[in-house]
Amino acid sequence: MTATIASSPLFRIDECPDLMADGCVGDSEGSLVFLSVWARDTAIQEFLARLTLGHAEQGLDRFHLITEQGGSVPVLVGNVDRLEKRLARAYRRTLFGSLTHLWVFDRRCVHPDKANANALALLPHDAHHRLDRLWSLVRDTCPLPLLDHWRDTVLELLQSQQMLSRLPLALGPLEGHRLSLDVPALTTALGDLIRNGDLAEQPAPIPATAEPLLAAAA
Repeated sequence: MTATIASSPLFRIDECPDLMADGCVGDSEGSLVFLSVWARDTAIQEFLARLTLGHAEQGLDRFHLITEQGGSVPVLVGNVDRLEKRLARAYRRTLFGSLTHLWVFDRRCVHPDKANANALALLPHDAHHRLDRLWSLVRDTCPLPLLDHWRDTVLELLQSQQMLSRLPLALGPLEGHRLSLDVPALTTALGDLIRNGDLAEQPAPIPATAEPLLAAAA
């Protein structure tokens, strides 16, 4: 992750006026998946301490992001044990002193939960390699053997059965995706596709008429 605030809008956190966020991703229940904030180090440490307190006095079990249009977006913190953090000090000489960049994120964004066959992915908006990244996530998480040339068919299947879905809350440059595999249902569906010939052991051969076009493009 690179530290930059020049090209991203900033969102004020209502409960923590000393912090400014440049990115946030949340799931369908409004729970925090990813947060990127900037502030002085003391404000960052206070924010992290309040997260650990939860429902206790001065704790922070939820917060509200104020959008450019003045709207308020609620974000639930949830179980802090599932969250990881990364800190980077940047812009040491500013009018406000040294600024610290904090990322707080669900650990499933970097470590798929293979035991329960679910994971999360954070991707830049309009990422050129979105399908490749999602397919890599599926193969890393799924306990079933999957062949690379099955990619498009399997991704379409997962989306149609809501095992792969885009997260609804995304402020800033990133978007989120949730992978939650129902392994027995997926096993049955893949078996049906194999028996119907929609999934084959070998990729389909390239038609002879297409070979000159591919050679010219290369």
